[in-house]
Amino acid sequence: MIGGGPESEKKEDGLDKAIDYVQEKFLGQGPQNNESALEQAKDAQIANFIRSQYKGATGKEFPIADK
Repeated sequence: MIGGGPESEKKEDGLDKAIDYVQEKFLGQGPQNNESALEQAKDAQIANFIRSQYKGATGKEFPIADK
């Protein structure tokens, strides 16, 4: 993920893409297809939080596999 940019965006899993979609469409943060490494790291923290909360509530892994 170091460096960010379009190549790193291609490596995102479904949860990362869903987070980008919400940020762009509902939070008005603009296009998410060329994020910096810092923005991608922030998104990874959000994804990890979602995964941990899901596992804590259900006892199962989040259904969208991690990268």
